[in-house]
Amino acid sequence: MHTVLLGIAWIAPKKLLTPAGLLHALFLGVLLYLSVGWQGELVVVFYFLVGSAVTYIGMAQKEAEGIAEKRSGARGPENVWSSALTGALCAVGIAINSLSFANATTFVAHSSPIVSLLLLGFVASFSTKLSDTCATEVGKAYGQRTFLITTLQPVARGTEGAVSLEGTLAGVAGSVAIAMLAWGLGLIDLRGILWCVIAAFIATNIESLIGATVEGKVRWLTHDVVNFLNTLIGAIAAILLALIWQLLVNG
Repeated sequence: MHTVLLGIAWIAPKKLLTPAGLLHALFLGVLLYLSVGWQGELVVVFYFLVGSAVTYIGMAQKEAEGIAEKRSGARGPENVWSSALTGALCAVGIAINSLSFANATTFVAHSSPIVSLLLLGFVASFSTKLSDTCATEVGKAYGQRTFLITTLQPVARGTEGAVSLEGTLAGVAGSVAIAMLAWGLGLIDLRGILWCVIAAFIATNIESLIGATVEGKVRWLTHDVVNFLNTLIGAIAAILLALIWQLLVNG
């Protein structure tokens, strides 16, 4: 499946991946298939296709304003791993703890508590990244009033740390969509959708705070590093929410 879809991405009129990005994405696809089966791979493919689609919304306008993604949105290796490293680490953890659930009817029904939490972290990381991508790209294209998250002062669209109502709503919609897909595939339970959406909202706003305060001012804190931290915060937040709920329910 991943080979066919990556081929589609490569021959698309607007290339979605650079040649190096294609190779890294292929490696990632194999890793995910071996770790979490086609279900987990489908979640990532969904993120990639939807995230790429929203990147091209209003591209001409964004390029004219100088706020478009570099390479007109084509993903390179740095984009692949800044988006997927957290999920890949969760997938490796799942494989180590469960050997393989690739042939299971549903992951949730057959998972140990540790695997269930890692699956939640896996889904939450991509739910967070899609939320961030949708919020950023829709905000750049359609945000009518854009505010800096730290001061709530009006700023130009595309400013690091800027938020808008349109972008925020798009971000929530993106996180809901990918979490519901993961639930439908049996990767998380129904409550996991809520944890993923809340975690994505928390992580996306923390990323905006980082963008408004220290991104670009600390040498190693590049945009790709911030993207990785965003997904890591989303995964951790979802796992913590699930653990807190379990503690409350079990007394």
